[in-house]
Amino acid sequence: MTNAKRKPFLTTRELATVAILAAISAVLFMIEIPVVLFYKLDLSHLPVLLGTFAMGPVPGTLILLVKSLLGLLHSSSQGVGELADFLMGFAMLLPAGLIYQHNKTRKGALIGMAVGTVVATIVAVLSNLYIMIPFYGAAYGMPVEAIVGMGAAVIPAVDSAFKFVLLITAPFNLLKWVLISALTGLMYKPLSPILHGRKRAKTEAKAN
Repeated sequence: MTNAKRKPFLTTRELATVAILAAISAVLFMIEIPVVLFYKLDLSHLPVLLGTFAMGPVPGTLILLVKSLLGLLHSSSQGVGELADFLMGFAMLLPAGLIYQHNKTRKGALIGMAVGTVVATIVAVLSNLYIMIPFYGAAYGMPVEAIVGMGAAVIPAVDSAFKFVLLITAPFNLLKWVLISALTGLMYKPLSPILHGRKRAKTEAKAN
């Protein structure tokens, strides 16, 4: 019987990378750019996606989870917004990460992000329709009809909650995830040696 050491779930370097990316993600979560109505754009899922491609869906989920938990410290939605954000982020990273793991090429990454964008947008539509809009309506004493009216002021065709999420929520999230995917595609290769710890490994090898 051999006493072979089991490979740890996450190495020390990977844990450190998860912590750093989660911290960056949490900071980005607080930097929001108003786009339309109460929808604001942030890039907090960029470090999540970078970490997912570098280490896999499980570490990526840990980054997302830590980011969401830190977001609770300054939540203005009693955690409901953070829950919806987690669901959308998970819907993006899981298919993107699994597809890239199966095919670690630029094409695999692009396909993964494209599938993830579609899935995350669908989850965004559903979470806004059944979680966010009812919550904000109850929290701020605003009937759903009033929220629909806000949407109609932007797009006249909006005359129901379903059309609100279809014509406003969906396009916003498509824009958001396409932007994050584009930035990930541009940044991943240059950052890959750092994310994988290769630069440090080469330095240590030269020192020895």
